[in-house]
Amino acid sequence: MDDLVVVGAGPYGLSIAAHAAGAGLDVRLLGRPMASWRDHMPDGMYLKSEPWSSNLSAPDGGHTLADYCAGRGLRAEHGTPLPIGTFSSYGMWFARHAAPEVEEVTVTEVTPEGDGFRVRTAEGPQLLARTVALAVGVMPFVHLPEALRGLPPGHCSHSSGHRELVRFAGQEVAVLGAGQAALETAALLAEQGARPCLIARRPRLNWNTVPQPLSRPALRAVRDPHSGLGTGWRSWAWSELPWAVRGLPARSRERIAATALGPAGAWWLRERFERRVPVLLGHELHRAVAEGGRTRLDLTTRSGAPVVVDTAHVIAATGFVPDLARLELLAAGLRSSLATVGRTGTPELGPGFESSWPGLFFAGLLTAPSFGPSMRFVHGAGFTAGRLVRGVRKRLGAGGPLSGVRTIVAPRRAAAGSPGRRGRICGE
Repeated sequence: MDDLVVVGAGPYGLSIAAHAAGAGLDVRLLGRPMASWRDHMPDGMYLKSEPWSSNLSAPDGGHTLADYCAGRGLRAEHGTPLPIGTFSSYGMWFARHAAPEVEEVTVTEVTPEGDGFRVRTAEGPQLLARTVALAVGVMPFVHLPEALRGLPPGHCSHSSGHRELVRFAGQEVAVLGAGQAALETAALLAEQGARPCLIARRPRLNWNTVPQPLSRPALRAVRDPHSGLGTGWRSWAWSELPWAVRGLPARSRERIAATALGPAGAWWLRERFERRVPVLLGHELHRAVAEGGRTRLDLTTRSGAPVVVDTAHVIAATGFVPDLARLELLAAGLRSSLATVGRTGTPELGPGFESSWPGLFFAGLLTAPSFGPSMRFVHGAGFTAGRLVRGVRKRLGAGGPLSGVRTIVAPRRAAAGSPGRRGRICGE
């Protein structure tokens, strides 16, 4: 029986597994490494965060993005956008050198078993674990506006559904949203020969400013400090004090998670976007109808005037809405029993990221209403990994021997594509 099974092998899952292995836990890491970055972001996208704030977390503080880039002659510099492909490759390198072996299996169910958990996969034997950490990323929580949900296949898609956009060359594409994903998707569409139009409810677009130099006069640095989530004291608080956010009332945390660090485009994208993409701002979508091979969008302006847009395809860059009800791999009875933060549908968590069900831990987007907006970014992985593993160790120390779980377990077999090595760092 394993001490810890980590479900998900993105930045959070890899970091948690690295810390768990470094702490001597018997840990297994399940999932496709860096899946959302490798499979769900178009070629040509760039990392919005600064490279120095986009490190995965190893217990020794090493294996940083700068380490990876330095060994390959790549630039990882403040104020210089980094290609998503480079970041994905960095994550794969981290998986090989700083984390336990990733078992590329699909987890289909996590269910209570005595004082622990049974983890079922589509490819191999079941696992028994004393504790489980769910680091499932954002893909279970893809959000489509209700008006689009009745359209036939092929008429609309989510921005996360495209690895490449060249197939839209020559076509009109309506892009819904006002955040980085919408703005960059629209710019890439235009650059690859499509005819995009951006539609947003917001009356104006927000753009981040050019980052200030890392080295500045002391007074300026104190007045407007750098942080992993941007400059300014508010961003610094979200970035550096997740533990303090957790101490706030649930209603405050809920509001912070919903409003802090709202939609905005990266400074380096603005010129590319404004040169080539027409926009309809302050327009609300209230109906979408398929007409032959095209789609009609019925919009309303802020003054109530109707506007109709006829397009070949709609891409909804409308983000992700974390909700336990959509986490289908978690057994329904367990899901419904978890304490949640206000009306968010996200788990209420203790200081070690443990849910109200003993031994069940969460990481990533689902934890933002507990620990604040840094959990929406790679930057939050370092805080999460250290705290969560300490929480696991505390739970294992307090739990004693498992009751109600059979002690005769089938011999371990390697999952498909994995030699079955667990809980050890490469190079030990």
